[in-house]
Amino acid sequence: MSVDRTVAVTGANGYIGSHVVKILLDRGYRVRAGAREPHNTERIGHLEKMGSEYPGQLEIVSTDVLDVDDVRKLVGGCSDLIHAAATVMIRASDPQSKIVNPSLIGTQNVIIALKETPSVMTVVHTSSTAAIRPMQWKNGVTLTTDTWADDATIENNPYGLAKVLAEKEIRKWHEEYGIQEGRVLRTIHPCMVFGPPLSKYHLRGSLTILMMLARRSIPAIIPMNINIVDVRDVGEAHVRALEMGEDGGRYLVTSGSMWMKDVVRELRASYPDHKWPRLPIPYPLALIAAAFHPSASINWARTHLGTVLNWDSSPAESDLGMKWEEPRKSVVDTFSPIFDSDWL
Repeated sequence: MSVDRTVAVTGANGYIGSHVVKILLDRGYRVRAGAREPHNTERIGHLEKMGSEYPGQLEIVSTDVLDVDDVRKLVGGCSDLIHAAATVMIRASDPQSKIVNPSLIGTQNVIIALKETPSVMTVVHTSSTAAIRPMQWKNGVTLTTDTWADDATIENNPYGLAKVLAEKEIRKWHEEYGIQEGRVLRTIHPCMVFGPPLSKYHLRGSLTILMMLARRSIPAIIPMNINIVDVRDVGEAHVRALEMGEDGGRYLVTSGSMWMKDVVRELRASYPDHKWPRLPIPYPLALIAAAFHPSASINWARTHLGTVLNWDSSPAESDLGMKWEEPRKSVVDTFSPIFDSDWL
């Protein structure tokens, strides 16, 4: 079945973007896939394989979202846009350039291209629970998309700040121009994304915490409750949002949560030949470890360790018809391609 629409996808070689492209191709869409370093086999080899499986449907375009001309070339003539490009990083020596700018400037360049490309009638923007979650919450609370992470700053939550600023930019465009032009915007808000990577390149970002367990760079089990959604469900939500949902809708995509000790128990049961951490680490020691780890921070640890935060994904279920993979399955399925391809 073919669909007479061409969808531009930024960040198409990323973890989420790759699954978006795969589902689009399977549904018969033509896809213009924007990817940095298109001659890097590790980054786009899996996309090239998809192209051979769906001849004539996929075009891979060299795209750096920080270059507005690249974005113009990607979007030109397309009917739809899924803007999935971003940096998934919570800490950096220069958070403005490494975390905030890729999201904010990239989105600003997307907006410039949209203003010049009236053929694009539907825009799906990849946001995050980080754009919703405030720095402080009551243990056990359930958050909805009515909330914004307006307390995020470059010092205490640069990733949340990046997501808030980028989403507000695209919503401002929609309110000032898109609605009047009959163009639709929907935003997708995943939590921690697990599930099968399609490339070794995907083992960073959202999968960092699982890779730290697999590589034992976390030598013990930290007291952390992890909100989880399957990358296949995230991709599905993006594709469904091209056709379904409220104009201007914000859609949380989350399936549930697991404590780290339960994650490790499932992994040990499914992959008994691999050495996984066994000993729990007390909360005070976990705080100290987070302060010195390059992928974490003390503020992050104080907020996330020992607490439970719930999310209301029912609008995605009712408006987009979403059903979710069980968190434990997402965790286990993450490692099948990793062990099969010897990516550790």
